[in-house]
Amino acid sequence: MHKKRCRGGQAVTIREVAARAGVSPMTVSRVINHGANVTDATRAAVTAAIRELRYAPNPAARRLAGAQAHRIGLLYSNPSSAFLSEFLLGALDASSRGGCQIVVEKCGTTAAAERAAVQKLLNDGIRGVILPPPLCEAAAVLDAIRAAGAIAVEVGAGHAGASFPSVRMDNYKAAREMAAYLLGLGHRRIGFIRGHPNQSVSAQRLQGFVDALAAAGLDAAHAPVEAGLFSYRSGLAAAEKLLARRPRPTAIFAANDDMAAAALSVAHRMGLQVPAELSIAGFDDSPIAATVWPALTTVRQPIAAMARAAVELLVDELRRRPRVGASGPAQRLLRHTLVRRESTAAP
Repeated sequence: MHKKRCRGGQAVTIREVAARAGVSPMTVSRVINHGANVTDATRAAVTAAIRELRYAPNPAARRLAGAQAHRIGLLYSNPSSAFLSEFLLGALDASSRGGCQIVVEKCGTTAAAERAAVQKLLNDGIRGVILPPPLCEAAAVLDAIRAAGAIAVEVGAGHAGASFPSVRMDNYKAAREMAAYLLGLGHRRIGFIRGHPNQSVSAQRLQGFVDALAAAGLDAAHAPVEAGLFSYRSGLAAAEKLLARRPRPTAIFAANDDMAAAALSVAHRMGLQVPAELSIAGFDDSPIAATVWPALTTVRQPIAAMARAAVELLVDELRRRPRVGASGPAQRLLRHTLVRRESTAAP
C-alpha cells in the first residue's frame, strides 16, 4: 500500500525498509500507522531504516491509511467455489489498496444461520458487510443488517437494492446474447440448465434464453430446460437428463460455469465429442472455464471487478462521503463480455 521515494533513480519500497530493519512489511506498516503490538526496539529499528533509506509513504496511501479503522465484513454462502475464489481475490485486492481489513464469515443456508452469522460480524464491531450471491437477496440477512443500523453492499443481485448500494450486471441481456450466439452457429435444439431458484438472476438468465429462442421463431415454451442449483453436482444430474432426451440437444447452455463443466464431464463419459457432436456454453468466466478441456465458451461476468467495486462503495458509505445528486442507494452496473472458446461450434 505504501509507496516510495526515489533514491538514485530507483524507488524505495516498504519491502526494502522491512529488509533493512529485519522485520516484516506488515510491521513496517504498523509503525508508519502508529499501530499497536510493536515493541520499542522494533519501532526504533524501523524508524532508523526509514530515515537511512529516505523512505516516505505516498500521500494518497497515507490518506487511505485512515481507512484501517474500517473493518468490513464479507458474508458468503455460495455453492460455486470457482465464483467465490474469484470474488475473494477481487475483494482482497481492493481492501489492500484501500487500506481496510476484510473479515470473512461463512454462514449456513437457514434463516436462523444467516441471522447468527450477521450477528457474529456485528458483535465483532463490523458496521459494513459485502453480500455476494445468494446472500445479496437473503431477506433474513438484509433485515438483520438493516435493523442493526449497519450498511451492506448487494453484489450480483438481479435488481438494484431499495435500501443498500448494489453492484450487478444485466443477466437477462447476457443470457440472451449467448443463446443468440448458439442460434447463430446453427443450433436449434438447445438445452438449458437453470440456476438456483432462490436467486432472481436464475430467472433472468432463463428468460433471456427463452426470449432468444422465441425471437428465432422456435417453440420456446417446450425448450429442453432442466433444474440446477449453480453447483457442479446439480449440473451432472441436469446434463444427464438433457442428454437422455430424444432427439438429443445439439447444444447445452448452463447458467454458470460449474454446471457447464459438469455437462462437459457427462459428455466425455458418454463418448460425445465436444464441440463436434455437442456444444456447451457456460456463464461467469470463472477459473474453471479455462481449465477444463475443451475450454468453455461463456459469458464473462466481471466477478473480481464487482467485488472491488463493492469494497469501494462500502468504504465510501462508511466514510459518509456525500454523492452529488444522490436520490437513493448507489448503484453500479458493470458490463459483461461474450467469450468464445473451443467448446462451441456449428452442429
